[in-house]
Amino acid sequence: MYTHIPDTVIIISMALLLAALFIGFIRLVRGPGVAERIVAFDLMSLTILGFILLYSIYDQNAIYIDIPIVIALVAFIGTVSVSSYLKQKG
Repeated sequence: MYTHIPDTVIIISMALLLAALFIGFIRLVRGPGVAERIVAFDLMSLTILGFILLYSIYDQNAIYIDIPIVIALVAFIGTVSVSSYLKQKG
């Protein structure tokens, strides 16, 4: 009887992550400045990480754990490089 509780929690969590992804996309498109767009892109990458991890829990397959690590590293390097470029430019 308790097997449906984790599935329900995962589905609700995915819905909340979808809302966060949508809000981040709106901020990415309508952001008043470049700094806000960088933060929105970082938010979207972390939200996608959450999706992949939740799917890994739902599928009960640990092979998907490596993908978020790579995405997190690429997102971090991208954020730092764009931020340092903007610091040198301005």
